Amino acid sequence: MIPIVSVVGKSDVGKTTLIEKLLREIKRRGYKVATIKHDVHGFNIDIPGKDTWRHGEAGADNVIISSPNKIAIVKKVEREMSLDEIADTIKDVDLIITEGYKRGDKPKIEVFRKGVYEEILCSPEELIALATDVEFQIGVPCYDLDDASGLVDRIEETVMKKQNPKGAVDFENGSKS
Repeated sequence: MIPIVSVVGKSDVGKTTLIEKLLREIKRRGYKVATIKHDVHGFNIDIPGKDTWRHGEAGADNVIISSPNKIAIVKKVEREMSLDEIADTIKDVDLIITEGYKRGDKPKIEVFRKGVYEEILCSPEELIALATDVEFQIGVPCYDLDDASGLVDRIEETVMKKQNPKGAVDFENGSKS
């Protein structure tokens, strides 16, 4: 199974911004990565009136739009799929980063900003790191909100078990593959 790490925290705390920083650093290191965004409220990526929206409104259970450089699939489901079920549909990546799934069983990085909420959401046992602007002594490594390099090092060490994509540094002996 592809390793998964979840970036969690309250709304408007900076999860998406942190994920953008992590993605740039992970890609710089040569990894392929997928993201999964959890939305408890539901979502709609179709634009009302456009062809794919019309297909769905007319009864299609799956609507796929394809172009030379990307594909999107909108699939109606009877129930919310688990993170593992969704992850099982993803191929050819080294890591999956989720935004959300704070109640899930995957390793987590919690984003915590002073003034947004008072206490961390997750227990220290669930966390591989805390990305924060506050000093914490909870037995979990804390990183500055801008320390994408340090956080990716932590992801490699704990979640990815020091995978070695083509051209990336082999962390065990410091050489390139």
